[in-house]
Amino acid sequence: MAASVSKISVGLLVAGIVTAIFGIVLVFVGPIIVDDQIVKNVEINPKNDLSYTMWKDIPVPFFMSVYFYHVLNPKEILKGEKPMVEQRGPYVYSEKRQKENITFHDNHTVSYREYRRYFFEESMSVGNESDVVTIPNMLVLGASVMMEDMPLPVRLMLSTALTLFKEEAFLTKPVGELMWGYDSKLVDFLNQYLPGMLPTSGKFGLFAEFNNSNTGLFTVFTGKDDIRKVHKVDFWNGLKKVDYWRTEQCNMINGTAGQMWPPFMTTESTLPFYSPDACRSMELVFQRKGKMKGIPLFRFVAPKTLFANGTDYPPNEGFCPCRQSGLLNVSSCRHNSPVFMSHPHFYNADPALLNTVIGLSPSEEEHGLFIDIHPETGVPLNVSIKLQLNLYIKRVLGIIQTDRIAEVVMPMIWFEERGYIDGSVLTTFYNNLVVMPALLEYMQYIFIGLGLLFILVAVVLRIREQKRRKSDEIVATDADHRDNTCDTKIDPTGKKMLSEKF
Repeated sequence: MAASVSKISVGLLVAGIVTAIFGIVLVFVGPIIVDDQIVKNVEINPKNDLSYTMWKDIPVPFFMSVYFYHVLNPKEILKGEKPMVEQRGPYVYSEKRQKENITFHDNHTVSYREYRRYFFEESMSVGNESDVVTIPNMLVLGASVMMEDMPLPVRLMLSTALTLFKEEAFLTKPVGELMWGYDSKLVDFLNQYLPGMLPTSGKFGLFAEFNNSNTGLFTVFTGKDDIRKVHKVDFWNGLKKVDYWRTEQCNMINGTAGQMWPPFMTTESTLPFYSPDACRSMELVFQRKGKMKGIPLFRFVAPKTLFANGTDYPPNEGFCPCRQSGLLNVSSCRHNSPVFMSHPHFYNADPALLNTVIGLSPSEEEHGLFIDIHPETGVPLNVSIKLQLNLYIKRVLGIIQTDRIAEVVMPMIWFEERGYIDGSVLTTFYNNLVVMPALLEYMQYIFIGLGLLFILVAVVLRIREQKRRKSDEIVATDADHRDNTCDTKIDPTGKKMLSEKF
């Protein structure tokens, strides 16, 4: 029995030590295993089903919501009064993005074109595309500013053409036509006599050039040789930098294509990306930590310096000529049309801009953009990109359609592109990147706990065995002592006598 207990305690001790060591090894090796799996899964590789599918086809809900600034007082604006607008919308479109012409290269890069298609979602909208709104007529007011420095006879000719084609300073049309294009004899005229002035030779619409189009030829790193470079742009349309801006820094193509970023982010990380629509690189900064359905995330937002002018933020001097902070002059990449980008309702912009238009009320909750990123993988969980399109308008001598319009940056529309991980993609993402790492972490402590428990039980059994042995030895010693006592007698004189044997 004693030998059996001894073997059990030794077995438990060995098992406990092995189990505890395995748990301790997992503490150090576990994160390495998880990181290695992340590296393998975020690399742009057709063998990585989840991440490659998310990168290639974006199989998650993605929508574009468009809000129009309906002009309430167009006649008064022509007399020099302050514009008054009313927000109409949203008009919501589901957005389908798909990468095509995907070509992998030997230098661990991949080239592709991403096509965008939009489908109107009436059930998610406040109205339908037949709703009529009034906005500034870009063909009139934009062309007028563009022709401001031309000789007076040229301006008079433009004014005559506008009158001939019955074009006025403000345009009242259905939402669908303003979005995707309408026939215009003026467009045909301008394309004939001023070729290259307009971005289209067909119908003219605010988003006509975006639907069923691609964002250019991107070449990005796959991350195979260096995971820190995954998704980063190597070339865009064969270019390392653009030539729209005045400084080399502003012309640089930095960061990713704006859909995924390298893994293992910290609170010091930023989200740089190149936007073909804005014709420049932009960078978001860390705001706070959070969770989305149990998945940890980092929220990144636009810094106040993103659209600041060169006076308030010298590095942005290359994006000038500038106006007030909060406006990005994109005329250099929009055929020199006087178009400015900003946050909706001039959020984070110079307060002076709000004083020039009645009907704006900016707030961070409704008009601030953000991207929620899973920091370990660099995969966006929730995206909300909000931007506003503005037209610089003013009175131009010789063009009667501009009448006495005051100089103002006039908001036309703002739009939000939003998407989020949901459904089976969210479940797979959660299981692979949250549950499994957590399970591995718990296993570390379970093995360490079991190992310590086995060792404790082995020690207890060993101590009890030792106590039992000592107790047996004491009992045996006492028995021997009693036997010796029984075999000896003492005579009255104090001398010992051998006892009589019976």
